[in-house]
Amino acid sequence: MCDSRIYFLFCHQMQFKEIIGQERIKQQLVQTVRENRVSHAQLFLSPAGAGAVALAVAYAQYINCHHKNEQDSCGDCSSCRKYERLIHPDLHFSYPFFASANTKVAVDVLDEWRNMFLHDPYFDMDIWRSKLDAANKQANIPIAECHDIIKKLSYKAFEAETKVLIMWLPEYLDKAGNALLKLIEEPPANTLFILIAQSQDQILTTILSRTQIVKIPKLSNEEVSGYLLENSGLTEHQAIDYAFLADGNLIEAKALAADTQNDSSGTFTAWLRMGFGNKVPDLIDFTDVAAKWGRENQKNFLRYGVNYLRECCLIISGAEELVKLPPLTLDTAKKLSTHVLSLPMAEAIISELEKAHYHIERNANPKILFLDVSLQLVKIIKFKTLPAGTQYIYN
Repeated sequence: MCDSRIYFLFCHQMQFKEIIGQERIKQQLVQTVRENRVSHAQLFLSPAGAGAVALAVAYAQYINCHHKNEQDSCGDCSSCRKYERLIHPDLHFSYPFFASANTKVAVDVLDEWRNMFLHDPYFDMDIWRSKLDAANKQANIPIAECHDIIKKLSYKAFEAETKVLIMWLPEYLDKAGNALLKLIEEPPANTLFILIAQSQDQILTTILSRTQIVKIPKLSNEEVSGYLLENSGLTEHQAIDYAFLADGNLIEAKALAADTQNDSSGTFTAWLRMGFGNKVPDLIDFTDVAAKWGRENQKNFLRYGVNYLRECCLIISGAEELVKLPPLTLDTAKKLSTHVLSLPMAEAIISELEKAHYHIERNANPKILFLDVSLQLVKIIKFKTLPAGTQYIYN
């Protein structure tokens, strides 16, 4: 239980056992501590929504726990209690922010960072941006922040055996990151750097070469659907559909669960049947309904369609063992792929759905857009592929 009023509503144990999935990575991290081979500079390379930041904090907490066991930190010692609220004096964070007259280094928005993490340790740049006064400014990790990191880590540890700096999204360092090279390569004694990145290609090669890479996979559909079933009040069918659509990204899955809970698979296959049956009046009715969904649900529907048809392409290509659709949806997809859909048709429909998603994001008129996409569906089915060079306007 937290003893701080500010964080009472939000804080929770950040132990390995609280983190969804990632059992192999947890074991790997625990093993490095137990075998005394913790690399002083590690890069957690992870897709969004896989829990990399939570893993980094749980790892640091385990390293500094006074009564750690074979699998996890104790959660009760003075170090764990401070880690629980992210107030341990030897735990430091760095992250992109929007510099201003009042915000020169990351610690200037540390309260916002703590509140966000303690509320939900699964977040992305869009969520972080929403917590700050971003305006039209560009986020980055500026040279002033690099100098502040060097200063903080030059001090002796206050009470922990190991000082830890967790840097989220080092992709935002730019050339300023070169100021940290000597510190990363030859840090003070008992100092651990954990960098958490999503794109290896966007990290300075000089930093990349000085870190040990830990690859964190995306969550499985089963792990995501299990979480949704337990925490979101969805039906099993909805949880499976949303997990499939989120593709291992728990942030995306939570956002989908928070939206109006549509039956994505049923709605999409019904729309396909209208197209295959050349039922233009039904398609017009569908357009009226889809236009009222709201943009997020419209985008979710289109994204679901793209994912669904890609799975159908695998079935058509004879790679059914790679398909991740749930059983009931898979049965429908098999029938569709075996008796009706061809590979060129699926690819053409995917192309139209992707274009529609692009235009929805740019505030296209949804009624015009969904009517146009529905008519293109009929054309694709009738001609077996989309006529070359055809262009459509959705605004």
